[in-house]
Amino acid sequence: QVQLVESGGGLVQAGGSLRLSCAASGSIFSINVMGWYRQGPGKQRELVATITISGSTDYADSVKGRFTISRDNAKNTAYLQMNSLKPEDTAVYVCYVVLKKTTWDRWEDYWGHGTQVTVSS
Repeated sequence: QVQLVESGGGLVQAGGSLRLSCAASGSIFSINVMGWYRQGPGKQRELVATITISGSTDYADSVKGRFTISRDNAKNTAYLQMNSLKPEDTAVYVCYVVLKKTTWDRWEDYWGHGTQVTVSS
């Protein structure tokens, strides 16, 4: 089994900062990709940021320069530092990982339960 534990959501004022974390545990051989998607009220789900095992990162245009994703491979944990938050960042942020349970298995997608981020003006 694989478990994803998400934390760090909450309510902040515009211009403030928040740090999300996502820790994967269980039967894990390798995690290729870790990141976050988000879905705001009345909006479709969008990719926020991802980071590969080699450290390559991708960001949505709307968060570039404000958000920074990182990972600690020893802890199977990813972090999303969110600075200069805007009301439009308000959404449920869902952790996403792509992993193998063993070297023989296929790559599998896992999704967290999501954490609420609310930015007030």
